[in-house]
Amino acid sequence: MDDKHLKLKVYSPTRIFFEGEAEFVEFTTTEGELGVYPNHIPLTAVVTPGVLRITVDGKVREATLLDGFATIMPNEITVLSEACEWPEEIDIHRAEEAKIRAERKLAMEQTIRDELALRRSLVRIQLASKYK
Repeated sequence: MDDKHLKLKVYSPTRIFFEGEAEFVEFTTTEGELGVYPNHIPLTAVVTPGVLRITVDGKVREATLLDGFATIMPNEITVLSEACEWPEEIDIHRAEEAKIRAERKLAMEQTIRDELALRRSLVRIQLASKYK
């Protein structure tokens, strides 16, 4: 590995989502969007529902990244996520149904769990719609 790449490992409970080198990685944390180039300062971040962008050979690949933790070292990122999906893996109808359920629950009672469910479904819908 050279100074222009970092090693990225993204794991979910059901699979190894991604292992490889990247030039740039971007994802959403509790503090906002975080972009990481090689030689980044060490950092631990809480991942929130959003889009994971992985730049390899100048091309950006996007996926949903839903809740978790990221450990960033100068030339390595490890992400432990509740769920990760490439756009082609997203069932948009299921995501739309989840959105409707979350909106109904939020209308009755405001809970953080329901807000997160709504955010997860919106991220899935946004990414799946972009690539279909």
